[in-house]
Amino acid sequence: MPPRRRPQFTQENIDQQLQQIHLLDQSSSSENLEQLGPIIKQIHTSRQQDAYLRTVHALIESKDAEIESICGDNYQEFISSVSTLFSIKSYTTNLRDKIQTLDAGVEQVGRGLVEKKRALLQSKKTAANLDEAIDTLQACLRVLDVVNRVGEMIKEGKYWSALRSLEDIESMPPTSLSQTPLFQHLLSSLPSLRGQIKDAVTASMKQWLLDIRNVSAQVGQLALDNMEHRTRKWRSRREKDPLLKLSRVGSAVEIVTNEKTEYNVLDNEHLHVDFTPLYECIHIYSALDSLDEIRRSYQADRKAQSDLILPDSLPLSSLPSITEEIVGFFIIETQVLNTTGSFRSQREVEDLWDAMMKRVGSAVDRVLKNENDADAFLGVKECLLSFIMTLESYSYSTESLHTFILHLFERYVAILEKKFGKRYETIVSQDDYLPMYVESAAERDGVLDTVWLTNDESEQLAKSELPLSLPWSQSFYLCCQDIRNFVQNFYQFLEGVSQHHRNIDDLLSKSLDTILSTYISNNIAKRAQNTSNLSQIAQIITNLEHFEIACGELERSLTNIRSSQRGGTIRLTAATSFAATVTRVLTRVSASISSKLDDFFGLSEYDWTPPRREESPSMYLIELVNWLTTVVDSLVVKDAYKDEAYRGAANYIAECFMDFMTGRNVPMMNENAVANLLLDIDFLEDEFKRGGHTHLNAAFLELRLMTTIVMEDQVQQYLIPAVRQASYSVVRPKRLQALLEKLARYGAECRDAPSRERGEKRRKEADAVGRLYPGENR
Repeated sequence: MPPRRRPQFTQENIDQQLQQIHLLDQSSSSENLEQLGPIIKQIHTSRQQDAYLRTVHALIESKDAEIESICGDNYQEFISSVSTLFSIKSYTTNLRDKIQTLDAGVEQVGRGLVEKKRALLQSKKTAANLDEAIDTLQACLRVLDVVNRVGEMIKEGKYWSALRSLEDIESMPPTSLSQTPLFQHLLSSLPSLRGQIKDAVTASMKQWLLDIRNVSAQVGQLALDNMEHRTRKWRSRREKDPLLKLSRVGSAVEIVTNEKTEYNVLDNEHLHVDFTPLYECIHIYSALDSLDEIRRSYQADRKAQSDLILPDSLPLSSLPSITEEIVGFFIIETQVLNTTGSFRSQREVEDLWDAMMKRVGSAVDRVLKNENDADAFLGVKECLLSFIMTLESYSYSTESLHTFILHLFERYVAILEKKFGKRYETIVSQDDYLPMYVESAAERDGVLDTVWLTNDESEQLAKSELPLSLPWSQSFYLCCQDIRNFVQNFYQFLEGVSQHHRNIDDLLSKSLDTILSTYISNNIAKRAQNTSNLSQIAQIITNLEHFEIACGELERSLTNIRSSQRGGTIRLTAATSFAATVTRVLTRVSASISSKLDDFFGLSEYDWTPPRREESPSMYLIELVNWLTTVVDSLVVKDAYKDEAYRGAANYIAECFMDFMTGRNVPMMNENAVANLLLDIDFLEDEFKRGGHTHLNAAFLELRLMTTIVMEDQVQQYLIPAVRQASYSVVRPKRLQALLEKLARYGAECRDAPSRERGEKRRKEADAVGRLYPGENR
């Protein structure tokens, strides 16, 4: 394999390549120095070729002799080769000269190009440094601009954008700027900038807290007005639909109905409460991992604001405005609780609510401590009830307020009791106790609609002809009217209060019993005690009877009302009080009759030692019976009460007769006087029998038997226990002894012997009877 031939370069090739080199292209922004490399390499190769040729030439010269020898043998070929060699030598010499010339030119050009290249590289390095410096300065300017914008954003209230900008600075990728002192200084100032953002957003929230405190009252007013509108709307609907009668505002049915037109008190045509400052503050503090700090601050601020709502001294007139502010306060708290996630806890809001309710209750209780106006209590209840219903719709617990309203209700009822009690006292004291008189049907119907009667009596009176005298007097009608007013006022306070039915029923029962028993029954009893007119006393008894009936009718009526309202049963015990008062007044009737009978007996002029016996009863007794029958029969009371009056009179007359015969006022009497008394007793028994009161004669049984023992000389029989027990058990020994002693005294005063002997006999009989009664019931 022949050796690889090296490339041959002629002078023309080199010149041609040199002509193609353009070190500076006018259309190019860079120099074409790279093109010199291949040319210089070719030139270097040419130099090697030249050295090689010289070596060859030296070998040729050293071999001339050999060549000549060879040429001699091959002359022609040798001549031809020599000729060729000389041509090559000549060409080589020329080529070497040209190469040397070219090498010198190239060397001179290359030295200039190297200098230019070195200057160009230095310029590029300087330019790169300048570019890097410019980039660094521009990066610093951008960072400084961001820092400056943070301050502007804080002033503009763009807190989140400001915080994000700081985060962007911190999260910048590592650059040459990251190692500069300026950047490190900026990084060290970021906590201060965060503090500025934190302070600014805190100040914004504090201002927001002040703003919502100023609008809380307006929020509450809108909420209360809306609740009042709901109440009126629902009341109108209940009146049209009986099925909704027991449903109240806040019930499931009403809530579903109201959802169709739900009213946002925080965002409406009158008011818009913007919660953005609070949300921004929570957002910023959360990003700064300081949420607990702002939560505690918010709780402290809201507690302080809640404490400022109630003044130390609460004027009653300011209660509506106070409740408006409280409602607004807790509606805002509800909105915060529902829209801020875990920022606000249910327990914190409940603590504020419970504390506020305690303070409201204490403040209202203090201001009403000495209040005696029932309307003031009613106004407070209306205010608190609207307050309760409004906040119940926001799911606040109002049980303590309901309990407090019931406490106010008890005081309200006590004031009503006193108020109506005074009216009842006036009504009872000013009544003339004459039957109430009505002339027209309207007047009669109005009275019958007011009083409580049995159905039979009400129907009978409604059918009676006009004009009509009613069984009762004016006081019964007026008391019934006031009781209705009392019940109306009682339930007026309870309107809207839906809890504690049993407590309400018990309180109503207790109050009505107090009114009926204490203020009506007892006052009627006092009036009866100060009345001596029997017709008025009889009218009082009739009134009491109707009051007793009214108690039962009122109890049934109220129970029916409460049952329709899902209430309990009303129990009244006042009927027993009226029954007891009737008994007391009947005693007063007996006492009044007895007083009049005293007048009759005081006018009597009995001769206790008459010389003969009378053939007719005493005149005063005839007048007494006529008066008694006239008065008692004319009383407009039940026959049972009339019979009771007769019984009292009979007992009283019997006691008077007994006192004549056995008492100390008459020192002595004879048998003629006893016979006259017996005649009077016969007269009375006949009169009672004729009047249909035969049973009243039992009052005179002891008198009759005692006089029979004396007049028929049955004392010895009386002394026999078996006879005494069988026939004379009602005769008390002491009374019989007193009568015998009076007869004995008369006999001792007589001058004739028979009388004296009879007197002595009566004395011995008295002694014998006296020995009986120490061992017997007196």
